[in-house]
Amino acid sequence: MQAMVLEKQGQPLVFKTVPVPVPSARQVLVKVLACGVCRTDLHVLDGELTDPKLPLIPGHEIIGKVVCKGPEASGLQEGDFVGIPWLGYTCGTCKYCRKNQENLCENARFTGYTLDGGYAGYTVADARYCFPIDAAFANASSAPWLCAGLIGYRSFKLTGEQTESLGIYGFGAAAHIVIQLAIYRQKKVFAFTRVGDVATQSFALKLGAVWAGNASETPPQLLDAAIIFAPVGSLVPKALKDVDKGGTVVCGGIHMSDIPGFPYIDLWGERMIRSVANLTRQDGVEFLALAPKIPVKTETHLFPLSQANEALEALRNGKFQGAAVLVME
Repeated sequence: MQAMVLEKQGQPLVFKTVPVPVPSARQVLVKVLACGVCRTDLHVLDGELTDPKLPLIPGHEIIGKVVCKGPEASGLQEGDFVGIPWLGYTCGTCKYCRKNQENLCENARFTGYTLDGGYAGYTVADARYCFPIDAAFANASSAPWLCAGLIGYRSFKLTGEQTESLGIYGFGAAAHIVIQLAIYRQKKVFAFTRVGDVATQSFALKLGAVWAGNASETPPQLLDAAIIFAPVGSLVPKALKDVDKGGTVVCGGIHMSDIPGFPYIDLWGERMIRSVANLTRQDGVEFLALAPKIPVKTETHLFPLSQANEALEALRNGKFQGAAVLVME
């Protein structure tokens, strides 16, 4: 099969032919239909996330079809459509798993990082960590749901039910899904973009934001909560200034540059900073049931598998709104 392979961090992916993987007892073999291109993939390629499996097939926003399964793989049948997310395995026995915090599992493995992912014609995955997908959504448009959607959903939940006004800092793939969820839940959304990115600001307003501006600007009102998707640590003290007393700032990325110092008064008033780590399978069950009801619509930019490097560079340089998705032949 054809695959895009990371052989060394800091270098482009290599397009090559590799053997079709064989599923182990609890795994399914999945024919990949589409795989989203996520900023986490850039963090892996650039070495900001250390110690990946090497050589590695990246990609963790996978839509595919089960073609065969191991003898102990349950819950799925050949021909089923599935989504494969970032969380690929948890031990079930560590202190976090025992507390229903499998997203913090001490022995977790991650698709496209410590497990081979979806930048390929086929992949294998533990059947217990695959989400059944209705045939109507088994396409490239749904691929961003598997990370941008799931991490966005978990981030949104952490802002709290009482939130009425929500700031989103960094308006990429996750943000363009979260805004749809927030508006569905009757929240007012304020979008913050790179300085001068008028096109993305217009995109946010088109999706229903009540205000859009540069990340350096002050919104027209204090916010109840904020989600930071951009991997820029200096946005944390900025968001603290933008949220009201009792507000929450959620850092939604897996990697962020260093957070600069800030005066205590910006945190005072029971403001809270918290991060999001990975996801749980329950997050997936909840979001994938909710997304069709909203319905979540993604803005996707399609690339053939062989152009994964071009897609990653376009993402790095903010060349599009929404999400990039690799499609297989």
